[in-house]
Amino acid sequence: MIRRIFTGGCQCGAVRYRAEGTLDDPHICHCRMCQKAAGNYFLPLANIKRDDFLITRGQPSWFQSSQLVRRGFCRDCGTPLFYDMPNEDFLNIALGSLDDPDDVQPVYQSGIESRVFWFSHLPRLREKETDDGSEESAERHLIVLETNRQHPDYDTVHWPPEEDLS
Repeated sequence: MIRRIFTGGCQCGAVRYRAEGTLDDPHICHCRMCQKAAGNYFLPLANIKRDDFLITRGQPSWFQSSQLVRRGFCRDCGTPLFYDMPNEDFLNIALGSLDDPDDVQPVYQSGIESRVFWFSHLPRLREKETDDGSEESAERHLIVLETNRQHPDYDTVHWPPEEDLS
């Protein structure tokens, strides 16, 4: 059997992780607690066995959101990373924190009693790309590229780059 390797972390790079194996039970949770934890309308999650999971840089901070669940996040940039039930043999990873979020596709939705009513209308919303082709858009894009503090979507030996450490 081939074991997949998944890497990920927070936006600023202070917390990085590695999961080796299968990310099970991939789903989108719409419950109100996940909405608040993600600061979004839903939270995509999948679990990995604890023995197949390793924090490779930094340490997450934790918020005990209920008697059974704690939420792991980066204390520096606030990125939601984990949904953890400490008494279980697995840990849930926030799928948006994966280096390649396309690696794991949710197969169901949970907590649908709290799903925002217009969620089913998303395919009908008008779409637009970030870069609209205008000079102003190109200038904004260049500024973001030149000043980007977001960790890249792959492991690095250190972060931030040395030139930024002074």
